[in-house]
Amino acid sequence: MSDCKLQEIYGSHVFNESVMRERLPKETFRELKKTIDKGAPLSPQVAEVVANAMKNWAIEHGATHYTHWFQPLNGFTAEKHDSFLDLGEGGQVITAFSGRALIKGEPDASSFPSGGLRATFEARGYTAWDCTSSAFLKEDSSGLTLCIPTAFCSYNGEALDKKTPLLRSVEALSKQAVRILRLFGDETTDRIQVSCGAEQEYFLVDKKMWKQRPDLVFTGRTLLGAKPPKTQEMDDHYFGTLKERVSAYMKELDTALWKVGVPSKTKHNEAAPAQHELAPIFETVNIACDHNQITMELMKKIADHHGMVCLLHEKPFAGLNGSGKHNNWSMTTPEGVNLLNPGKTPGENAQFLLVLCAIISAIDDHAALVRASAANAGNDHRLGALEAPPAIISIYLGDELTDILEQIEKGKEHSAKFGGVLDTGVPSLPNLSLDSTDRNRTSPFAFSGNKFEFRMVPSSASIAGPNTVLNTIVADSFCKIADRLEQAKDFKKELHTLLAEIIKKHKRIIFNGNGYGEEWINEAKRRGLPNINNSVDSYAAFIAPESIEMFEKHHVYTETELRARYEIKLEKYTKIVSIEAHTLLQMVNRQIMPACLGFADKTAKAILHIKEAGCDILPAEETLRKLTNNITLLHKATKKLEHAVEKSERLDGDHIAQAKYVRDSLATAMDEIRKYADELETIVGKEDWPIPTYDDLIYSV
Repeated sequence: MSDCKLQEIYGSHVFNESVMRERLPKETFRELKKTIDKGAPLSPQVAEVVANAMKNWAIEHGATHYTHWFQPLNGFTAEKHDSFLDLGEGGQVITAFSGRALIKGEPDASSFPSGGLRATFEARGYTAWDCTSSAFLKEDSSGLTLCIPTAFCSYNGEALDKKTPLLRSVEALSKQAVRILRLFGDETTDRIQVSCGAEQEYFLVDKKMWKQRPDLVFTGRTLLGAKPPKTQEMDDHYFGTLKERVSAYMKELDTALWKVGVPSKTKHNEAAPAQHELAPIFETVNIACDHNQITMELMKKIADHHGMVCLLHEKPFAGLNGSGKHNNWSMTTPEGVNLLNPGKTPGENAQFLLVLCAIISAIDDHAALVRASAANAGNDHRLGALEAPPAIISIYLGDELTDILEQIEKGKEHSAKFGGVLDTGVPSLPNLSLDSTDRNRTSPFAFSGNKFEFRMVPSSASIAGPNTVLNTIVADSFCKIADRLEQAKDFKKELHTLLAEIIKKHKRIIFNGNGYGEEWINEAKRRGLPNINNSVDSYAAFIAPESIEMFEKHHVYTETELRARYEIKLEKYTKIVSIEAHTLLQMVNRQIMPACLGFADKTAKAILHIKEAGCDILPAEETLRKLTNNITLLHKATKKLEHAVEKSERLDGDHIAQAKYVRDSLATAMDEIRKYADELETIVGKEDWPIPTYDDLIYSV
């Protein structure tokens, strides 16, 4: 594809700034830009002009319908389509799209998860246009639909979506970051932006085989499956040559993403067979979040075009690497100055160290909350499995930055360990080298030059939640620091004192070693770091008194909104594991057990024939004995799970008790069933096993 062709495709289905500049009157465009860039109120008159231009643009491309595209608390996206058709005088058909229709929609709020914010009979909810994220044309077999990114709230104003709190958190962080910039003499920057890039991991499997696996169809992961002789031991899949089928899929996916303005940049094979990754160019966090939702949707849809299914579950295959979503997070000014870049002047160096220490204190103070932001049922199978960051939150800084912080804490003479240096201009602060970090793939929160990489985020989840938490805790840390330094009589002296205090108090969170090692678990315990190894326990951080106080202080969540989300998360966890349990029981009773009994019968008959022939029957008898023993154990484990499911259902209504019971009893019983079923898979003949095996699934694409 030529550069010209690529530039022609990119953004061709987006009502972006260049389109608006071309189609809107100059004054209207200027007013809209004020709203987008400065958060100024949008007048009805401007909305009316924009709506008409947007409608005409969409219709010219062939669109007949529009939808307010939003992100409810079920973790997916939602849309209700309305046509541009209207009736004029005398019943004449006309096209219409008003400013009011652009700004506000009214989907049913009672049918989405609300955690008690909306009762079943309280159906009214509102979508509100987010003009900071460009409208786009969504393409499918029916044609094109104009999608308008929106926030979603209740009749009483509570946030019923993931976008609204994210936007609030960006405002909170911007407000407090500007206070920090003012301390260092920046009198012009009036807001900052959060930059984000979400690397998306996924698996591809053949659709015909997927259809034969009820566990993949209903849960997105395999509940049974013996590990094949070879998986990823040879490291031959990682960055390996793309197979033709996969390459064709990736090409179509790239083109589709580019059309809607998603800056898909990198694609490659990941560590496990059938696993791949897509990485975009970084964008502002709100747009990055929208684009990641679009990416996941298109990944699934386009896989179908190639006879495949895209699996976004965090752990589709036991014993193979799971999938995450590395969330690269940083802060920039409108002029593009990155606050996590050491900079080229003394003042910038000192500012960087303060920003760095603010983030360190934020992560340490709210480690449990950061952990909770990356928690879901699927991620419980992945975190700490020697393939992803452990469940313990820590920060990787690299040897040089760690050494510099130690020098500040101890008040020693300062020098940088490596490379060229930049003078901080503050006598008590050390110089920084231009490149101060390696990478640590075992760290949950790693500094990598000019950003932090939050590596715990689940592959199937929206990045809005984790980024809302990161933005808010750093805003709170900035706020506390600004409160103190704004009152300082001697700024440089107070700055050094404050940095030393922060480092001494929070250095326990810094760890540059191997997060996979057993010794780190023991060391983290000695340091007093929380090790929350399951979602159910982690979710409590959302309603901890200190979390409620912080979120309300910065106007990101109300206590009511937090408690609603806590309830939703527990309920979703319970539903996911319960669906898995029901699916597993169905597979065992309808497929696995009949197949095993059939093979046992075949084996028994073979033994009789061998006896009649007067030959040695010991190998066959051993096979039958091993087979029937595992069938008996599988039957007992199945009954145990059936009883656990019944008890779980009796706890319905008590979200905490049910979630804990599901975690402790259903999950354990399911693991026991898997143990015996996977053993039986290695005994039963290939032609008699009723479902595609791991060999089939991971090497079929």
